[in-house]
Amino acid sequence: MEWFTDLFTMQFLTALLSIVVIDLVLAGDNAIVIALAARNLPPHLQKKAIIWGTVGAVVVRSAMTIGVVWLLKIPGLMLVGGLALVWIAYKLLSDDSGEEGHGAGAATLWGAMKTIIIADAVMGVDNVLAVAGAAHGSFLLVVLGLLISIPIVVWGSSLVLKLMARFPVIIYVGAGVLAFTAVKMIVHEPLIKAFFEANPVVNWGLYVLIVGGVLGAGYLVQKRREQQQEPAGSH
Repeated sequence: MEWFTDLFTMQFLTALLSIVVIDLVLAGDNAIVIALAARNLPPHLQKKAIIWGTVGAVVVRSAMTIGVVWLLKIPGLMLVGGLALVWIAYKLLSDDSGEEGHGAGAATLWGAMKTIIIADAVMGVDNVLAVAGAAHGSFLLVVLGLLISIPIVVWGSSLVLKLMARFPVIIYVGAGVLAFTAVKMIVHEPLIKAFFEANPVVNWGLYVLIVGGVLGAGYLVQKRREQQQEPAGSH
């Protein structure tokens, strides 16, 4: 029963509040990834993708939290994760619809869930470190924080999906946020962090280059697709 009484100590509740706040702040990225990945699905599959993608992301995040000490020992992890997230942001932006068959993996429920879980695992490296620090070694705290944040992520994803349907420009905003998160991971990689701290111009230049590159490349792919479809519709 000692563990039960510990649940009501001020230290436990304060730590739990810190983790919930961290999860809510970081939930924005998760909601954007889920909404971008699910946007090409039929309406009746979108809710499934949101719920199961969130569940899968929580399982992955929990497993990563258990192995956080081991993760910290892997050199270059943040760099590789950041580069992977750059590619994911570009693919989510450029893969517009399933009309061209092989084009968009996220045109199927499994494709959307796979994208959601992989992207969350990549972004989760940074997030897990923040949560693990606030949890002070308590896995119970981590799990409780994640459980509390689940409805926020599900609701946020549904809201972003609705906004994307009404205002397509939000798709670019979402991809830009993911690209920004990717650069943040890259410049905080311990192996190269000191270089970027000593060269703020290079640091901010990388943000502009990658975020601008992802948005620009995604826009060009969309335009090219539209131009290829126009001749077919005009004849």
